Amino acid sequence: MKISKKLSSLAIASAFLAAAAAGSAQARDLTVVNFGGANGDAQEVAFIKPLEKESGKKIIVVAYNGEQAKVKAMVDTHDVVWDAVEVETGDLGRGCDEGLYEKLNWDHIGKKSDFIPAAVRECGIGAFVWSTVLAYNGKTLKTAPTSWADFWNVKKFPGKRGMRKGARYNLEFALMADGVAPQDVYKVLGTHEGVERAFKKLTELKPYIQWWEAGAQPPQMLAAGDVVMSTAYNGRISAANKGDHLSLKTVWNQNIYDLDYWVIPAGSPNKALAEKFIQFATSPGPQAAYSQQIAYGPINKAAIKKLDAKTLADLPNSPQNGKNALLSSYDFWADHGEELEQRFTAWSTQ
Repeated sequence: MKISKKLSSLAIASAFLAAAAAGSAQARDLTVVNFGGANGDAQEVAFIKPLEKESGKKIIVVAYNGEQAKVKAMVDTHDVVWDAVEVETGDLGRGCDEGLYEKLNWDHIGKKSDFIPAAVRECGIGAFVWSTVLAYNGKTLKTAPTSWADFWNVKKFPGKRGMRKGARYNLEFALMADGVAPQDVYKVLGTHEGVERAFKKLTELKPYIQWWEAGAQPPQMLAAGDVVMSTAYNGRISAANKGDHLSLKTVWNQNIYDLDYWVIPAGSPNKALAEKFIQFATSPGPQAAYSQQIAYGPINKAAIKKLDAKTLADLPNSPQNGKNALLSSYDFWADHGEELEQRFTAWSTQ
């Protein structure tokens, strides 16, 4: 059944009820799986509670850490108990190729042109936009850095730098620090010379790097003065400022943004309900409400227009913050990720 993009949230909720009623005798409550934390809390406010209220149907929410092995086990044993699942870009591509996810029926989701281009995939639709940015403590660093060239400038900005331990993003940052424009990064990195150039640039900074692995670490390191600046997830910086009343600053210039996606595991008995949930969660109102709860951007174009200037100032894909940004390339990392991560691991231990 095709659902018009002009349907109100009430109409979507009615369709949600109809899908539930049309289910089999063994139909169960819809189960939505996300990464929990502040993101999960924002989804509860913007997606889960409103749809439960309007439909009168219970939605079960499960928090996980992205374990695709669990999805694979469910699909392989034909015992799928997860219905709408949030996944990262790399897992979306691999899972789609392996047949773990249903190919989306866009007649049941929405008009593709209503969404930002990166949100539209064969087996998934964007849930939100997030970004890795340059962050610093405004209380301790009086001269503001403005680019990755400044991040590498240890004479002008003495002190340690925090960086996530891994090749992805760091190689792109290194090339931008070396003068490569964001739009040319993957063209350069796709060559042997470009990879050598990126690792050479990383080597320059290596004595000053303090590695991090969990997203909560950069705000803690900046607040404690362990590093003078750090790469960080934009939502973590915003949340730390609100929750802990810190004065951490975000540099949006040359940020790398990416998306998380909604997928439906292959064989879900609640496929119709999952489609209705995804349609609701990607519609303008809930999308705008989500971005008002956490500093991650909408994938629905109309939702972006609903937000005020204060909210937009914290979002990766606002018109201002997206001016000189780089979309992380799934295709590049799918093709080269394994070899580059292996080389990075060897390099980091030298």
